[in-house]
Amino acid sequence: MIIHRHFFSLTFLFLTLIGALPGYAAEPIAIRTKFEHAFTSSKDYANPLYDVKKFSVKFTSPTGRVKNINGFWDGDRNWRVRFAPDEIGAWTWESTCSDAENIGLNGVKGSFTCTDNKSKLAIYQHGEIIHPKGSYHLTHADGTPFFWAACTAWNGTLKSTEQEWDTYLSHRAQNGYNVIQFVTTQWRGGDKNSLGQVAFEGSGKIKLNPAFFRHLDGKIDKINEHGLVAAPVLLWALGSVQGRELSPGYYLPEEEAILLARYMVARYGGNQVIWILGGDGKYTEENEQRWKNIGRAVFKDEHPGLVALHPGGGSWIGEAYAQEKWLDIIGYQSGHNNSARTINFMNKGPVATTWSQLPPRPLINMEPVYEEINPNITAADVRNASYWSVLSAPASGITYGANGVWPWLREGEEILNHAGKGEKSSRWHQGIKLPGSMQVGYLANFMRTLDWWNLRPAPELLVAQPGEEQSGSFVSVARSTDGKTMVAYLPKGNAVKLYNLLNINYEAQWFNPVANKTQKGKVVTQNGFLVITPPADNSDYVLVLRQKS
Repeated sequence: MIIHRHFFSLTFLFLTLIGALPGYAAEPIAIRTKFEHAFTSSKDYANPLYDVKKFSVKFTSPTGRVKNINGFWDGDRNWRVRFAPDEIGAWTWESTCSDAENIGLNGVKGSFTCTDNKSKLAIYQHGEIIHPKGSYHLTHADGTPFFWAACTAWNGTLKSTEQEWDTYLSHRAQNGYNVIQFVTTQWRGGDKNSLGQVAFEGSGKIKLNPAFFRHLDGKIDKINEHGLVAAPVLLWALGSVQGRELSPGYYLPEEEAILLARYMVARYGGNQVIWILGGDGKYTEENEQRWKNIGRAVFKDEHPGLVALHPGGGSWIGEAYAQEKWLDIIGYQSGHNNSARTINFMNKGPVATTWSQLPPRPLINMEPVYEEINPNITAADVRNASYWSVLSAPASGITYGANGVWPWLREGEEILNHAGKGEKSSRWHQGIKLPGSMQVGYLANFMRTLDWWNLRPAPELLVAQPGEEQSGSFVSVARSTDGKTMVAYLPKGNAVKLYNLLNINYEAQWFNPVANKTQKGKVVTQNGFLVITPPADNSDYVLVLRQKS
C-alpha cells in the first residue's frame, strides 16, 4: 500500500513537471480565442467552492504584461483555467493556489504560443468589446464601433438542442444581431436544463454541479463561433412566485451570490463576453447596497469582459450606480406594454433627462416590449420602442425580444411560472422570423450606415412635439456632435418641422423601417424652418439629414 501511494505521488509529480516544461502546450493559440489548460488536484475537497479560497494563473505576455486569471473547479479533481490572449508571441504562465501543499494546483508552470487569427469574424479580427473612456458607446479593442443589437434568448442555452441552437444563432447573425442575452442557472423561467440538471443546489451554502456548466460550455462556444458576443445573466434576480423563491440573485445570501457569479466569470472568461451581473432585479433603495457589494466583490479582480445590469420593468439605475467603477453599461428595461406611461418613460423619463449629468457610459434598453406578449402588441410597437430607445440617449444599441423565443417555446409548451402568457405566442423557430424581429435587424444595419456614435439627443430642434398631445406620436430627434447630421424618428409618418440653428444646407434621406429601403427626400425651408414630409402617411419613417457636400 505504501509502495502504491509513493508510485502515485511520483507519477503525479512527473506529469506535473512535464506540464511545466516550456512549450508543453505545443498547439498554437490564435489571438483572442480561448486558451484552456486542465489541472489535476493532488487532493479531494468536500466543497471546492468554499475549501479553495483562491486558484489563479498569472499569464505573462510577450511584452511582459501580466494578467491574473482565476481558474475554476470542473468536478472530481479536475480544475481548469480559460483565457483569451491578446498578444501574438510566446506567453508563459504559473498557477497559484491558496492550498500551497496542493502540487497539482500550486506552482504549476507552462507556456504557449499565440498566433495571428485568420477568422473573418469581427470579434476576432477587431477584438473584444470595450468601453472607451469618456464615451457613450462601445467599440472593439481596435476602435471599430460596435452597435449593440441583442436578442433575449433567456432559455435558449438551457433548452435548445444543438441543431436548434445552431439554427437560431445562424439566423441572428445573418440578420444584423451581434449579442445574445441568456441565463446561466436555473431561474424563474427555467427550473433545469434539457438534461434535467441544475447549476447548483442549496439556498444557503451551495454545492455546484459542474455537469450543468459543461452542458452550458458548448452553447456559449457556439455563440462566439457565429461571431456573436455572449451576454450571460449571472444572477437572475426577480422575486418569488406564489411564495416560491426561484431566482438565485434574489434568494441567495450575498456571499453565495458572489461565489456563484465569480465561478461563472472564471469559467467563461475565455469567451468573448459581456457580463450581465443581475437579471430583472430591483437594484435600488433597500437592495442597492447588496448589489453594489456583489458587483464590487465579483469584479474586484482583473477580469475579461464589460459589465452591465439588467433591471426590472420601468427601472432605472443610472444615478444610483453612477460612481460604481465595475459597471460599464447602464442597462434599463422599459416594460412590456405600449401604455402612455411606458412611452413617456422611454422618451421623457430619467434616461432621456439625466444621461448628460452622469459619467459617460452606454445606455441600452435591454428589454423593450416583447413581440406577441399580448394581442395588442404588434411589430409597430416593437419598432417604436426600439427607435425611441436608441435616440433618447446617445446611440449605443438596442435589444429585441419575442414572447416565444425567450422561453424557447415548442409546440404544446407553456411558459414556466408565467401562466397564460405564452398560449398564443409563436414558437421559438417562428418567433425569430416575426416582422419586429426582422425589423430590429434592419434598424441595427441602418444605424451602422451612419456615424451613430456621434449622435446625441436634440429634442430642442423640433418646433412642435406631437407627442405632447398623443404619446404614441412622439418624434425623436438626434444630431451629430458637429451638427452636420440629424436623425429623426417619425412614428406616425407626419411632416416634421425643425429648427436649423446652425444654418446648414441639408439634403434628406428617408429610411422605411418596415421595407428596409431608403429613398431621397426633399427639404423645404419655410420662415427659416426646415420642413420635411415623409413619402407616405400613417407609417413610421426615419429621416436622415446630412450637410450637402
